[in-house]
Amino acid sequence: MNLSDMIKKVKEHPEYHKAGMILCHNGVVRETSRDGKRVSHLMVKANEEILAEIVAEMKKRPGIVEVLADINEGKLFPGDDIMIVVVAGDFRENVFPVLKDAVDIIKKDVTRKVEI
Repeated sequence: MNLSDMIKKVKEHPEYHKAGMILCHNGVVRETSRDGKRVSHLMVKANEEILAEIVAEMKKRPGIVEVLADINEGKLFPGDDIMIVVVAGDFRENVFPVLKDAVDIIKKDVTRKVEI
């Protein structure tokens, strides 16, 4: 899981010349939960099959050149990367919604997190 490598991969895409922007989401482990409780670590599991389906669907959207997503599984501590999503496309009105939708759907349907 390396954001720089993912951006490099996007730039190597044969249709990259059509892109006008690259947006990235880098989710990290917070030291507190939404309700304010301290988090020692997270246990994260991901369904790679569903992740691949979501990425494939996002790539079909208008103006999108490439979508990449990577999830760090296992025992993660505050500050560790959980998920990186990279979306490249033509215009911001096409790219911003895809990044938001991808992150929201992945968090809902792909990842399972247990706060410890």
